[in-house]
Amino acid sequence: MSSTSQKHRDFVAEPMGEKTVMALAGIGEVLGKRLEEKGFDKAYVVLGQFLVLKKDEELFRDWLKDSCMANSKQQKDCFCCLKEWCDAFL
Repeated sequence: MSSTSQKHRDFVAEPMGEKTVMALAGIGEVLGKRLEEKGFDKAYVVLGQFLVLKKDEELFRDWLKDSCMANSKQQKDCFCCLKEWCDAFL
């Protein structure tokens, strides 16, 4: 298993609640602002998109790239964060 960031571990350790989109692993201030401008202001809104795309890695990563110009590492980090959170809480 690959190592995860502290941000990733913090996110998947507890329910999502009202966390901002920037609480997601791979999403920093710049990408967070881009997502917020498109209406994705909370982590749970991005989770909704993740679920609409049926937790499909390729589709989600493409959506993230198209939505906020996330690079490959950012896409992977965000996907893995949401997938692990879903495995723990859904």
